[in-house]
Order: sequence, then C-alpha cells, then structure tokens
Amino acid sequence: MEATDKSDATYDESSIEHLDYPENVRKRPGMYIGDTDIAGLHKMVFEVLDNSIDEALAGHCKHIHVTINTDESVSLEDDGRGVPTGPMEVGGKSIPAAIAIFTELHVGGKFGNQAYKVSGGLHGVGVKVVNALSDWLELEVWREGKAYRARFERGVVADDLQTLGPSSKRGTKVTFHADPLIYGNIKIDFEMLCSRFRELAYLTEGVTINLVDMRSESKREQVFTGEGGVASFLELLCQKKVKIGSLIDLRTDMDFDFEGHPHTLNVQIALQWTDAYHELVHCYTNNIANKDGGTHLTGLRTALTRVVNGYATEHNMLKGHKSEKGTLAGEDVREGLIAVIAVKHPDPKFSSQTKEKLVSGEVTALVSNAVNDTLNRHFEENPKDARLIVEKALLAARARAAARKARDTITRKGILDGLSLPGKLADCQDKDPAKAELFLVEGDSAGGSAKQGRDRQTQAILPLRGKILNVEKARIDKMLSSQELVALITALGTGIGPDNYDVDKIRYHKIIIMTDADVDGSHIRTLLLTFFFRHLVNVIERGYLYVAQPPLYKVKSGKKELYLKNDAGLDDFIIDSAVEDLELEIAGSTVSAKVLAEIAHAGVRYRNLLDSLEREHRRPIIEALLVELEQRGRQLVEQAFTQSDEPMLAEMGAAIVARALPKMPLTRAVSRVARVMFKTSEGESVERAIIRLEVLSDGVTIFEDLDLPLLRSSEVRDLARIREELHKTAPLDSPTKLRRKGDVIAETSSLLEVVDHVGQVGRSGLQIQRYKGLGEMNPEQLWETTMDPNVRELLQIKIADMDLADEVFTVLMGDEVGPRRDFITENALNTRNLDV
Repeated sequence: MEATDKSDATYDESSIEHLDYPENVRKRPGMYIGDTDIAGLHKMVFEVLDNSIDEALAGHCKHIHVTINTDESVSLEDDGRGVPTGPMEVGGKSIPAAIAIFTELHVGGKFGNQAYKVSGGLHGVGVKVVNALSDWLELEVWREGKAYRARFERGVVADDLQTLGPSSKRGTKVTFHADPLIYGNIKIDFEMLCSRFRELAYLTEGVTINLVDMRSESKREQVFTGEGGVASFLELLCQKKVKIGSLIDLRTDMDFDFEGHPHTLNVQIALQWTDAYHELVHCYTNNIANKDGGTHLTGLRTALTRVVNGYATEHNMLKGHKSEKGTLAGEDVREGLIAVIAVKHPDPKFSSQTKEKLVSGEVTALVSNAVNDTLNRHFEENPKDARLIVEKALLAARARAAARKARDTITRKGILDGLSLPGKLADCQDKDPAKAELFLVEGDSAGGSAKQGRDRQTQAILPLRGKILNVEKARIDKMLSSQELVALITALGTGIGPDNYDVDKIRYHKIIIMTDADVDGSHIRTLLLTFFFRHLVNVIERGYLYVAQPPLYKVKSGKKELYLKNDAGLDDFIIDSAVEDLELEIAGSTVSAKVLAEIAHAGVRYRNLLDSLEREHRRPIIEALLVELEQRGRQLVEQAFTQSDEPMLAEMGAAIVARALPKMPLTRAVSRVARVMFKTSEGESVERAIIRLEVLSDGVTIFEDLDLPLLRSSEVRDLARIREELHKTAPLDSPTKLRRKGDVIAETSSLLEVVDHVGQVGRSGLQIQRYKGLGEMNPEQLWETTMDPNVRELLQIKIADMDLADEVFTVLMGDEVGPRRDFITENALNTRNLDV
C-alpha cells in the first residue's frame, strides 16, 4: 500500500493566505528592516530620519532634532514642509495623506521627480515598516498655519488625524516605541546613532542634526554639522592611520539622459591612501549607505586601476614587475585605500528594499570618467603622491605574488584545497555546515579535554598552540607562513585572499572561540577576532562567529555542585544562599528575606564599584562627594563646576575633607580651588574651576582632583544610584542587627556594612574552586559547562559600527604606539576583572 504524505493532503486553496498591512510586515520583518536584532532596531530610527534628510536634500529642512526618551521611545523632529494632510484616494477610499503615508505600502511622494529631485526613499515602504514594528507611534505635523496629530498602535490607526489648532511652526515630528514583541532588546545605543548621524551630516550640506539622550540624570547631547563634506568625513576615518600622499577631493556633476530627459548625477568622492593592508570604501546613494557597494564602486575601482597603471607605465615604474598582464592588479592598487563615494541620482535602482547595493548601470561609466579626469590631474600636479601610491601598489603586488607562491606550495601538499584537513583538527561526523560547530581552543591541554568531552557528531575541535600572528601588522604572504593560521584557514574551508576566498564554502556555521579566563586568553581571543575582522568579515556578518563562556567558579556545598560564570554570579549565589537563614532588623523593625537580599545585592555592587577605584584613600573621598550630591542635589553641584562657582566649590571641598579624613590612613588632607583647562566635545578649550585635594601620606603629597568629568562618570553615577535605592528602604546610617536562628551575629551602624556579614554567612560551608584555564577541567566538566548546547551560553560576535571597529583594531593592534598609549591612558580606569 502506498504511503501518503499527510502534509500534501491538506495543501489546497485553504492553505493560501493573504496578509494585509501591518501583518505582512510584522510576519516577516526581516524582509523590510534587515533583522530584528540591534541593527534592525536602529534601522527604524534611520528610516524615519531619512525622510527628514530627503527634505534637507530638497532644500526645505535645516534642523533635525532627535531625542531618545526615558522609556526608550525615539522622537525625530524637522523643520521641513510637513507631511501633507489633505485627503487622497487610496483603494477607492478617501483618507488623509498623512494616514496613507504611514499605513499604506507603496504610498509616497518620491516615485516621480516633482516633490524630490533626489531622495533616499524610493518605494514608499520605510516609515510604514517603522509604524508596523512599533507598539505605538505618534505623528505631529505643522504646515499651512495649522497643527495636526495622529496616533498608531502596531501599525493600526488608534487616533485619526486631528487638527489641533493654528500654529506658526513648520515641520514633522515622529515619536515611536519599538515593539518588544518584535525586538527582544529595545535599548537604543547612543553611540550607534552618533555614527550614522555624523556621516549623514557630512553627506548633507547645510543640515544640523541634534541628538539628545534623556535617559540619564544629566542629558547627553551631540550636535552634528558636517562642515567640510565628504573630505572632512574621510579625514575623520583616517585620523588614526599613517597617510600616504595627500587627500584627493572630487566634486562634480555628470550629465546624462534619464527617461528621455537630460539629468545630472552629482558625484562626491574623497580618497586617501594609508600604510594599512586593507581597503575601506564607504558607498552612498542619495545619502543611503550601500553596504555591498554597487555600480558606483565598480566605476571608482575601474578608474583607479586604469589611472595608476597608466602613470606607472608612462614613468617606467613597472620595470621588473611580473604579472600575467604586466600591470598592477586592482587589489594591489587599492591596498591601504580609504575612500568615501557619494552619488545623488534622480531614480536609483537597488538590489533590495534595504538598498545595500546600487545596480543602476549608467552610474559605472559616469563615476569612472569623473575619477579618471580628477586622478590624472592630481597625479600630474602631485608627482610625489603618484610615486608613493605606485610604490605602495608594487609592494602589495610582490606580497601577493609571494602569497600565491606560498599558497600553491601548500595546495600541492593537499591542504588549502580541502583535500587534506590539518592533522590536529578533530573533525565532526556531520558534513552539513548548518549543523556543524568548530571550537577554536587555546592549547593542547584544553584541546584534549574538548576532544574527549565533545559531541563527535556535530562538534569539531581545533587546538591552537600559543598566540597566533597579529594580522593587523602582516600581509597575506606572512600569514601563510604561520602554521596555526594555515590550519585554521584549511579547517574553515573558505580559502583566503581575493583570488580564492569564498565564504559559501565554509564548513561550519558556528565557529566558537574558547580561551582561558586570563590575560593570555583575552589576548588570543583578540588576535582571532582581528583575523576574522580583517580577512573573513563575512563570517561575522553572517552570524557564524561566537565566543564561549566557560565558568570561572565551581561551588560545592555538601554533595551539590554548581558552576558560576563570573564574580557577579558568585556574589549572587552567596547572598541568595545566606538570606534563607538570616533576619535583618533595621531601627527596631524586621524586614523580609527579600528586602535583605535586595540590600545585600545593592551593597555588593556598591563595594565592587568602590574597589574599582585605583587608590585606597580615594574611596572615602568619593563617598564624601556622594554625600554632597545627596545633600545639595546633583544639579546644583554640577552647576558649581560648569559655572566655576569658586566660593561654593571651596565650601564643598572643606566639607569633603572633613568627612573623608577620619576614614583615610593619612596624616593630612586639605582642599583648595584650582583652575585647569578642559576640552569641550566640540574641541574648544575652556578654563574651569575644580576642587583639588592635597593628600599627605607617608611624607608624600598626592593630588586628587574632583571635577565635572568625575561627577558625570559611570562609577559615580552608579554609586549615587545605589545609595538612592538603599535610601528607599531606610536611611544609610540606620543601626542594624543581623540574626541567624534568633541569635544576633552582627550589629552595624550602616546598611552598607550588612553585605560583609551576609557574605561571611553565605561562604561558610562552601568549597569554591576558581578555574584559570580550560585545561583544569576534565572532559565531563568542559562538556556540561561550556559545550553542551542545552546549557551553554555563547556570545555572538556582531559589528554594530564598522568604522568604530576598524578604528579600534587599528589603534589596539596596529604599529603606531602613540594612539594605543592614549587609548590605554583614557580607558585604564574602566578596566574590570583584570587577572594578571
């Protein structure tokens, strides 16, 4: 009897669904917004902002104000013409245009060229997607002397467009709150917005973008004006790199026929060669970032290769250069190039709604011709620049030839072509990349435990001996001389370099970096991240790269064993274990175990923050400053610093010394008001008054400065917040009694002292083992804590800001010592859990 597939039997016309807005967007959000992770969340802000930018491109908007509100909603307001509010016919019904723009897919003012000559919005989709993926959205419009308002909930009209009355304002304001049902995390990243706003300001002449974050007690604010255009943007991208030659700034209009009529393509390009080994090009069309490039990038690359080769040939610089065509390859010419290319097109064509690639065919020749003319002229006027660029390309060509020779040698041995996997690799049985995992393990000892404890069906193990090569300082030819990197490249199966790299050939869709929880382990992890970012960035972008989270502690209580990931987890476990047997009496009243746990947890956070301060005598000073904040109010204290109110600062300094001195192991401490120079966020130098404490300890005078940056630091803010939380329970100086089974085991004069006694109770009877290396775990422990998919925790590596990531790798892993020293100096006090 023939078997019947039941799923086929039920497939008929009743299985076909028709989804209307907003369900079509909410059902498949990735199709419209890219993803529902952090990138997709911030794309919602950018989609709304792009409408204001389009108004600016049309010459109708000068100012855009963006506010991150305390509830994580975002407000975007511009002074443009305002969204049209009159009636329009849609689907046989008359509705206000503003409502249609926010609820009807493919309704918009950018399909023709009447309202906007150029624009980023093309499909009438963007703001509708934001509306559908928000649990609420409010629209405010000011135009033609009137004010209007509408509200939407998950894409559906909640309050129809209403006329609020007369108004002299002009513009549009959109406030939306991302739907937690769609986005697991709705926390907006201030720095991520700054990165995009900065580039938009440079790309849009004459517009000012003001970003305000209202989520903290003292609001954060950044203003972006973008003076200098794409050339200034490029200078910002190159500020941490060593430059070769001078910056090349191209701005021109190229005429062409479009839909039977003459039109203009505006082209703006800035070029700068550096001593780096990697190319970095930012592509934009109508101010929309094109992550995958497109025809404008093709035009740029074609012209660069042609002009550099033409100059090298004309000046006989290719003598002795050997290649298949006798000329420099494109990748050699572009090594170390950083560029920004921005075109403005009346009707660009993209590969998808997310506009990641420009596919307008006519753009290639237009950009190529523009670059050809400008670069030839620049080389004629600056022959020294031209020679430096050609010499850089020749070095790259020699390195690439050496790399090809090394690769051919390795391939003949059957390695990089995948015919022979590295001997140290313990491969998995499943050959489906979607099911296969590769663990990159530090050392043979940990590698041995991982090989024995793994699931052989899906988990492969590659032990790495020592610290791999820092690829930030090495070309590909040197990389291929590293046995560890060759083994890794071979195991991955992707190949390496522009000639044979193919991410689709990757053998594992989970690549998990598993290193020890110490400084060496962190260094090895950073070296691996550098390798993936510089040579296999697609692996990161596809979400294949992870970092394992092995436990730091094993806690044993009787026969019960528990693994804890970090110090915070250990503190939580100790407190939760202790409060079950304890009672806390505050000023004669007994509180519940839950309140005691909250006090102890807050106390631990408070103590850890104080411990992070670099000098013991600094802690009482900070606590005395916190009391000043509580008694005077943060606003008044900040005002004293910003306005250099010397009498008040002197009074505060004397009070801080009086409180702190009895708690410090010092012989003397005095305060005075000093004046120092500060740099503002705009780079201006201003003189401000600060409190300077002179602390005498063992005959040595140490200066402690209390200023506005300290007051606004995350440590001081967090400490103040914890004190405020504890104040809600009782005053901090309340007398307490801690009882265990009815017996008083401790009496304190402050809530903050309770935590030490709770910790002592929680630790009693526990055996705590701290793991420094994975090799200390036996195979069973490594499996059940770090490798078992049912219980393990993995951190997925993502790139939220490509420019910032590039700068960080350049500074931390590059050749220049100065920028790295500055970075360490600026961030030394933010270090946590340093294990040397």
